[in-house]
Amino acid sequence: MDDDELAGCLRSWRDRLNPESAGLAAGRRRRAPGLRREEVAQLAGLSVDYLARLEQGRADSPSPSVLAPLARALRLTDDERDHLYRLAGHLPPGTGQIDQHLTPAVHRVLDRFTDVPVFVSDPAWWIVATNPLGAALLGDESHYTGLERNVLWRFFLGLPSRVVRTADEDAVFAASAVGDLHDALGRFPADTGLRELIAALRAASPQFAHLWEQRPVAKRTAEHKTFDHPAVGRITVDCDVLTVHGSDLRIVIHTAPPGSPDADALALLGAVGLQTF
Repeated sequence: MDDDELAGCLRSWRDRLNPESAGLAAGRRRRAPGLRREEVAQLAGLSVDYLARLEQGRADSPSPSVLAPLARALRLTDDERDHLYRLAGHLPPGTGQIDQHLTPAVHRVLDRFTDVPVFVSDPAWWIVATNPLGAALLGDESHYTGLERNVLWRFFLGLPSRVVRTADEDAVFAASAVGDLHDALGRFPADTGLRELIAALRAASPQFAHLWEQRPVAKRTAEHKTFDHPAVGRITVDCDVLTVHGSDLRIVIHTAPPGSPDADALALLGAVGLQTF
């Protein structure tokens, strides 16, 4: 690992960002350009001390699980992300593997959607990013660790969720989700994380294991979804999945018909639901 070059790049990339471009409130006037170290650490889910050691060339080689969120927080281009991986002594994500890199263009989409909840997920159903209204709708997931942060793991293991479904809707969702994972495995056969997730689900959930053996294949599509929010109540939304050209990520947008009670509930969520976040 080239410690000096990695440290210099991290400092330079942090200095060129401003709060608005990173999706943060501008706040008071700043003495120095760029984001504060603690802001980047928060965006990347790292400790401030560890980020400081990286920027000073004093840390061990960071793992890909550290590099991916760091590249997203710094809003790196694809070439910059690949350079970051090489400086840390790793190969950039390659063919047959899921690329979770959040491009600057997708960042801008998230920044501009302020009145509807938006999530960005990868083909293995890991949520990569949310806008503030999406976080308010989904709830605080900071206490989840490991596989608990995966949408399908929480669904098939019956962990708490704000999504409300009937038994029939659960069955339909389960079948479509397994079909989507089969499709993902066909497109990303070399992705170790995806294979480990599937193996863990087959071992932990008899329902998933049964559906998996039926070999359904289908990409994720639009659906209706109902959330039970503790402050706003039930909100039923249209959930549309948009693919990102040149990326493995998917943008999931939640909307309600204008003038409907659900649209009013979303507006209320924007007024009161963001206070916690």
